[in-house]
Amino acid sequence: MARSRAKDYDDKRRSILHRSAELFAAAGYVGTSMNTIADACRVSKALLYHYYSDKEAILFDILSSHLKELVAAVQEASASAAEPVERLRAIVVTLLELYRHADAEHQVQIASLKLLPKDKQQPLLASERILVEIMSDALAAAVPAAKQKRILKPLTMSVFGMLNWHYMWFREGGLMSRADYADFVVQLVLTGAAEAAAAVSRPRGKAKPARGRRLAALL
Repeated sequence: MARSRAKDYDDKRRSILHRSAELFAAAGYVGTSMNTIADACRVSKALLYHYYSDKEAILFDILSSHLKELVAAVQEASASAAEPVERLRAIVVTLLELYRHADAEHQVQIASLKLLPKDKQQPLLASERILVEIMSDALAAAVPAAKQKRILKPLTMSVFGMLNWHYMWFREGGLMSRADYADFVVQLVLTGAAEAAAAVSRPRGKAKPARGRRLAALL
């Protein structure tokens, strides 16, 4: 007879995943053992194996759960606003809010997804591509000058860079709130992307050497 699941099975599973993500982020996936995870979660190793057969299964579930949540929330945010700039802002705000309590999961996504076997990477990479496509579409609508492929991909990945790496410096209660930073990112894009796209599209000529007096004024 199959063993029935406890009523708190899903809560315990989520707790194991979050604690494991913190361990992977702090010590690395390779440097974290099942024994370490069991001790950190205050469960027996036998109980841990009741939830997950091995460390690889834990890593996959951390990333799968995290990315599914991101995709669902970003799809909802994208559909919530018809006006292009508001749509872009809704997506940026949503991502920053989702990262609020998921810094560890996010670090694991960046550092450890590539450690999974190729067949397990594929569905995760597919989720990442959905996120990139939604952001790319929103940027193309908000900044028509950046629609060309040569510009749009670098712009899209630059925006993700501003969002995905903010955990390296951002501190709650600092000079900027998450909402402030969301507005900051959107305004950077709106005020700079069109001009940057135009500059990149112009033929390159020989750069003129700066005059000594002008260079001195910049230092």
